[in-house]
Amino acid sequence: MDLQSTFDSLASVIRSVPRSELLVAAVVAMLAGWIGAALVRRRVKFGRALNLLSSLALGAILLTVVLQVSRFDPRMSVAVPQLGLPEQVVEGGETRIPLSPDGHYWVRARINGTPGNFLIDTGATISAISPALAERAGLEPRRGGIPVNINTANGAVIAKIASARTIAFGNIEAQGIDVVIAPGLGETNIIGMNFLSRLDGWRVEKGTMVLTPATNQTES
Repeated sequence: MDLQSTFDSLASVIRSVPRSELLVAAVVAMLAGWIGAALVRRRVKFGRALNLLSSLALGAILLTVVLQVSRFDPRMSVAVPQLGLPEQVVEGGETRIPLSPDGHYWVRARINGTPGNFLIDTGATISAISPALAERAGLEPRRGGIPVNINTANGAVIAKIASARTIAFGNIEAQGIDVVIAPGLGETNIIGMNFLSRLDGWRVEKGTMVLTPATNQTES
């Protein structure tokens, strides 16, 4: 990684601090820890207590971050509804998607019942939607969610994580799937591998993408 890339990554993290409750809490906890350590050196009575509280807070923040990041991996079924991390489920019947003239696979999907055009992108780690569609669908960023740095056609942007109540197309309906609300997508929304990997399987047959959920009930 060159110096410019390192600087850009650091700048992105710094810009995201005011927009992330977790990062703000982490900064506060670290400051409290430094103050506590200074008080301990000065033999102030509550210095150790402040230091301990800081360590516990940082531990809780780290656990929250790990839980959120682990949800991107379908092999780890992490669900903590109390923290806004619902179970992620993809079910239904086999769905076939023809290749579009532009060489991509597109579906007209409904997120929280609101329709939108979605590109099925096997190269995308996580599903992403535009801020406009998120607003129409009533999708709010997760409180305390970690910011995600993603690349779009307009360059790198900071995206916010949310959990979709439902995403449905063809014979498939998903519940609780994590998505990022990403500026710069325009009207392009993406179904990524965090969705596709929760299927029983997917394949391409003679230009048609075939998606097969774990419960194969009907065929389109």
